Amino acid sequence: MLSFAVNVALKLQRVPRENLINLGLGVLVLIVVVTLIKYAARINKFLLFMVILVTVMVVGLTWVYERNEPKFLTPMIDAIAPFFPTRPKY
Repeated sequence: MLSFAVNVALKLQRVPRENLINLGLGVLVLIVVVTLIKYAARINKFLLFMVILVTVMVVGLTWVYERNEPKFLTPMIDAIAPFFPTRPKY
């Protein structure tokens, strides 16, 4: 087993540092998401709905204002954009 651990350690030294940092951040985000989901299961459903609604509205209005939405949502944002302010073009 010791030779296996040494072999793994040598292989990990050759992995770029950016990849290890991204993997660590991914694991951290996964832990935070699971913790938040467990917490959200215990709170009032109406409060959870309101938090999700406000988050979706803020992201949606930011997309309309900045016009930086994902490509597949562009037709939907084009339909609602005339009703909301957009950033002036310079």
